Amino acid sequence: MKGAEFGPKPLLTKREREVFELLVQDKTTREIAQELFISEKTVRNHISNTMQKLGVKGRSQAVIELIRLGEIEI
Repeated sequence: MKGAEFGPKPLLTKREREVFELLVQDKTTREIAQELFISEKTVRNHISNTMQKLGVKGRSQAVIELIRLGEIEI
């Protein structure tokens, strides 16, 4: 492919990143769901999937790890 850039694959999907960016703003699961027009269950799924990718056991640990990796900013 001409002109295509091949870099490292992002750790998070666009939606997972959006969820965690709102989470670090101290938004609740309900507020995140309303803002992104998705269900609360979907928000919890995105959080769970991200925690699994990172190998951590809680939201707080996930946030710390994502900040450390430069995936999200506070």
